[in-house]
Amino acid sequence: MEIYQFLIKKKFFTKEEAAQLKKEAGETGKTPEEIIAAKDVLREAEFFRWKSEMLSIPFHKDLPDDIPHDILSIIPRESADFYKIMPLGIKSDDNILEVGMVYPENPQAQEALKFLVRQQKLVPRVYLITLSDFKKGFGKYQAVEREVKQALESLEKDVFLEDKRTTRANKGEFDRLVEEAPTIKIVSVILRQAVEGKASDIHIEPARDSLRVRYRLDGVLYPSLILPLQVHPAVVGRIKILSRLKIDETRLPQDGRFSAKIEQKLIDFRVSTLPTALGEKVVLRVLDASSGAKTLKELGLSGRNYDLMERAAQLPYKMILVTGPTGSGKSTTLYSMLHLMNSDEVNIITLEDPVEYFIQGVNQSQVNPDIGYTFANGLRQILRQDPDIIMVGEIRDEETASLAVHAALTGHLVLSSLHTNSAVGAVPRLMDMGIKSFLLAPTLSTVLSQRLVRILCPVCRKKVELTGELKKYVLDKVEHLPLAEKEQLKIETPLTVFQSVGCKKCNNTGYSGRMGIFEVFEMNENMARLILDKAGEHEIFLEARKQGMITMEEDGVLKVLRGITSLEEVMSTTSED
Repeated sequence: MEIYQFLIKKKFFTKEEAAQLKKEAGETGKTPEEIIAAKDVLREAEFFRWKSEMLSIPFHKDLPDDIPHDILSIIPRESADFYKIMPLGIKSDDNILEVGMVYPENPQAQEALKFLVRQQKLVPRVYLITLSDFKKGFGKYQAVEREVKQALESLEKDVFLEDKRTTRANKGEFDRLVEEAPTIKIVSVILRQAVEGKASDIHIEPARDSLRVRYRLDGVLYPSLILPLQVHPAVVGRIKILSRLKIDETRLPQDGRFSAKIEQKLIDFRVSTLPTALGEKVVLRVLDASSGAKTLKELGLSGRNYDLMERAAQLPYKMILVTGPTGSGKSTTLYSMLHLMNSDEVNIITLEDPVEYFIQGVNQSQVNPDIGYTFANGLRQILRQDPDIIMVGEIRDEETASLAVHAALTGHLVLSSLHTNSAVGAVPRLMDMGIKSFLLAPTLSTVLSQRLVRILCPVCRKKVELTGELKKYVLDKVEHLPLAEKEQLKIETPLTVFQSVGCKKCNNTGYSGRMGIFEVFEMNENMARLILDKAGEHEIFLEARKQGMITMEEDGVLKVLRGITSLEEVMSTTSED
């Protein structure tokens, strides 16, 4: 049954209206969908609802507010326009690509879709969308490409590259090109997309025949833009000018920073360049200077963990350490501690590499090893500045560790970070750096270790019942919790948790933002005695458990039971420990 007959039967059209529509379509070469959309959008939506019923294909009423560029790139712009098809999102768990189609009854469109998704090893799930919605979505599809394309067209007028990787233009001409409007526009689009998409990092990396731009969102890298390789020197040059780096130095790594106002917010960009075999790679850390530091509770600290860190912040002296691998949020936690301690009555001085966020009222100094201004040398100098609280960004060597310990022994509160896999691992790590046990026991106050897990999207998360091995895993972790934590926990039957799904609000990732999972122990008499006796890490861990310490894995499971994150996220984050 053709669509006209079906809609006559459903009394959407009279026979006369259907005949007139069919005649107009034949005369103009337009489809019924195009004619109705041009006349009446409300009638168009009703038309597509009936079409959905006829074809037995679900009708997608609202397109996502924002479709990531890496999703759009699955279906090339030309194919999307020709067949009126649009990718809406990916269900990553099942490798399912959700696709909106205006004409799913078109066999050529279906074949083209199958071919395109087969290349990406995806399975299509088709939804019917209105022509008006497709046009709106296609506008978003083109938005970034249009801006970049216009800039690229302008750049093509200036032939500044003969070789694909090295500029042949003279220095004066190259300097002019990196300051011209097209280059500025391309860099502006890259920065704005990162801020709008709430990315934490931007990766600009040359390949053999293109320049790739990727964004890190909630700890995961996503491809975004593919640019011609010819623009690479100009784009990198523009970023170097913004961050005051040497534009003609391409053989050595460089670090810098700059600020820009985007979406009425002041954003800091921390820049790092690295020479590679194919050219300079640039990574920019995106720091929202207007957002301010998060509180300890906003970071995910709760219960005993929060109480211990709040108590540590009130100490007049001693050492507080935050441990974990690179990218686990140690600096953010240290900044939150500084905000808790910051007042007019104390002198706070920091040594950082580099300074990430500027804090009003805190004296922040950035180390520069190239000129001999290291953590150790800087620490010697700031001890002459009459500090009350000292933050050393990272203890990397024996000299810095020794100076930090002695600063804590002489009446200063010292905060720093270490690279260890666990909280109790900080003790043997410091001893390996040459710190004597009789100095460590009276100096060390509190050690926090952390990892980051993604937070479930509150809009689309789905409750599921746990069974089998996963249920056994959760109940085992609950069983081994310290008594105080176990008494506060209520386990329902059946045992349910939330899992990720994906929707337009979270760009179909199922997650929105990140939070820490933690383990914290503090020094007491028994712990000090073990350290003085040079006890092993396992014995120190058992004493920490007697204190009531919960492990990061257990803290993650507690957050799973509260619906904050997923079990899969916690297991993948803590499995290496």
